[in-house]
Amino acid sequence: MLKIKFLILFLSVVFVSNAQEINQLNSKGNREGLWKGIHEKSKRPRYEGFFKDGKETGVFKYFDDTKAGTVIATRDFSKGDGSCYTTFFDQKGNKVSEGVLLNRLPEGEWKYYHFQSKDIMSIENYKKGKLHGTKKVFYKNGTLAEVSNYANGKLEGSYKKYAENGNLLEESGYKEGDLHGEVIYYDGDKNIVFKGEYKNGRKVGYWEIYENGKLVSKEKVTRFTRKTFKIEKSEDGKLIPSEPKTKHEKK
Repeated sequence: MLKIKFLILFLSVVFVSNAQEINQLNSKGNREGLWKGIHEKSKRPRYEGFFKDGKETGVFKYFDDTKAGTVIATRDFSKGDGSCYTTFFDQKGNKVSEGVLLNRLPEGEWKYYHFQSKDIMSIENYKKGKLHGTKKVFYKNGTLAEVSNYANGKLEGSYKKYAENGNLLEESGYKEGDLHGEVIYYDGDKNIVFKGEYKNGRKVGYWEIYENGKLVSKEKVTRFTRKTFKIEKSEDGKLIPSEPKTKHEKK
């Protein structure tokens, strides 16, 4: 009986000791050591990680609000410069995205993955939380689908779009988020379908229309329009750009 009482007392001391080592503040009032957070309603674990004088150190883990408590994100603060390499996961452990957060905003290169796959879906570049630099999008088979460029969150410079077979579908340019300059659309078999020019998001000048790669008409834009083209599949399986009509146009 005495041994049992001693064991209970010992376990109680250990429990209290361990409890005191979690979520502590140092003499400066800053977080120190191991901290664990919980989801407010369910009281399930939300995160865990170590602090040193109020700053995150090492790797933090974040858990979903389920009984399984699956890790849905990790943040690595090892660099010690306030940034953290962040990886997001789905509930099956597959990567969703990864990259650096600085001041809680994306910075530099970020990778995004196809659903439940190790295949990269896109590679994007950020500056202070805004897209800045080159962005690449890939098909599931790894073939390049799009290449675009950004400046402070807006499309800027050249843009190219490809079919899954690698053939070019569109090449154009942007200025402050609007189409600007020469635009060429292809049918997926390397034949030009439309060719023209945009200025600050509006079609201008003469536009050329092609069939089977041969010029069939050349029309001057009679009024400014912001319409763009969408890619459709023809009856013979070819990818062709088609100009969508607006509600102000007659069909």
